[in-house]
Amino acid sequence: MRYLDLTLHAHEENLALDEALLDEAEQSDGLTETLRIWEPGEEMVVVGRSSVVEDEARVETCRRRGVPILRRASGGAAVLVGPGCLMYAVVLSYRRRPELARLDHAHHFVLGALAAALGRLVPGIACRGTSDLAIAGRKFSGNSLRCKRRHLLYHGTLLYDFPLGRISEFLKMPSRQPAYRQSRAHDEFVTNLPLEADAIREALRSAFSADAPPEAWPQERTAALVAEKYARPSWNLRGEGR
Repeated sequence: MRYLDLTLHAHEENLALDEALLDEAEQSDGLTETLRIWEPGEEMVVVGRSSVVEDEARVETCRRRGVPILRRASGGAAVLVGPGCLMYAVVLSYRRRPELARLDHAHHFVLGALAAALGRLVPGIACRGTSDLAIAGRKFSGNSLRCKRRHLLYHGTLLYDFPLGRISEFLKMPSRQPAYRQSRAHDEFVTNLPLEADAIREALRSAFSADAPPEAWPQERTAALVAEKYARPSWNLRGEGR
């Protein structure tokens, strides 16, 4: 598997690159797989593909505090990310792994690989809910996916040094919650993984045997997605003020 450790300058570019890697794989021979890791330089709220912004984010607070609200290509609920939160994306081929065409198998494969690799460094990591990783019942990783004909994109967050108290400032309580949350507030439900960023990077590379550098990354497709979608309020704020 190819390994790409790349954080671009703009938030929109970073979200677009995940989708561009998926598109690139779709246009290849059907066997292209990539692990990408990046870390936002500033805070942003990222909502899911079908999210209604005002249902999940504190929109006026975000505007007043200068925290942008952007939308990703995959599903799930809103997250607050920034420095102290590693982001990863893995593009997987159905030709290599046909079992991943079933969503439950996709969740099990990726989260199981992450839990095993990180669990060698921090005992007690468990898969919880549909797509969370947790320690002692507290979530440190939320994940979502986007499926296409020959590949899927599975990506998510890994909190390791994040100011957890800030989450409730910018996000509302989600309307749908996994049972293990037990209606806990954000700062009571989430936690930081007690590892340094470099250790997490190496664990992820090990989890997916990602050791081949890409010859290039899809710059043109990333730029096109930014222009067509990720820089547009019509995409990011869709559903606001309904």
